[in-house]
Amino acid sequence: QVQLVESGGDLVQPGGSLRLSCVASGFPFSRYDMSWYRQAPGKARDLVATITNDGKTNYADSVKGRFTISRDNAKNMVYLQMNSVKFEDTAVYYCQAWLIRPFWGQGTQVTVSS
Repeated sequence: QVQLVESGGDLVQPGGSLRLSCVASGFPFSRYDMSWYRQAPGKARDLVATITNDGKTNYADSVKGRFTISRDNAKNMVYLQMNSVKFEDTAVYYCQAWLIRPFWGQGTQVTVSS
């Protein structure tokens, strides 16, 4: 079955960096686009970044120039490098794969606090 497992969330100071990882299994990873979403308390789940199966990337305006999404098809991994983090980046971050329907991981908590 499809499984997505995120890791790397932590408490980080404003201006700091963090790298999130997501390992995928149960489907032909290299053939599918992968995305990172985030959900802050009391807010909707929003798209952060997407990487296509051939490596093209797209970002939410709020993270452009600060976050980088990447993938390693040999390891079935997708990453989110977060630099210059801000208080408003605090959220649970989810890895998503859209197959016949969206599949989600369990999420990893990122807290930006001084």
